[in-house]
Amino acid sequence: MKKSLLILCTIVAPLAATPVLANDGTVTGAAGGAVTGAVVGGPVGAAVGGVVGAIAGTALNPPPREVVTYVRDRPVPTAEPVIIRDEVRVGTRLPREVVLSPVPESPAYSYAIVNKERVIVDPQTYVVVGVVH
Repeated sequence: MKKSLLILCTIVAPLAATPVLANDGTVTGAAGGAVTGAVVGGPVGAAVGGVVGAIAGTALNPPPREVVTYVRDRPVPTAEPVIIRDEVRVGTRLPREVVLSPVPESPAYSYAIVNKERVIVDPQTYVVVGVVH
């Protein structure tokens, strides 16, 4: 039992500390977590990795292509530029003071221009889910 617990902790700790990135062409969510867990720790790792991946992967799925196109094509707002100290990347939580602009056809997404970057944001959590270049 102690050995199983040690193996489980050895598997979960690195997975929980790994940054979550949403990229096209990657396996995310439960499937990605299960694959990673299986490679690291066999069947037990697959089960644990699937749970961790499901929790992390669903939070940062990349936005649909239509949302990216909408944000890319919008004119730059005339409001004061928003500058934050942190690097803006997928997974960054923006301060609540950042004013978000809604994406009309996709209410699950908003956008802002932060540090001169167009970012797509989950309006509920203020977490960046995409950076438009």
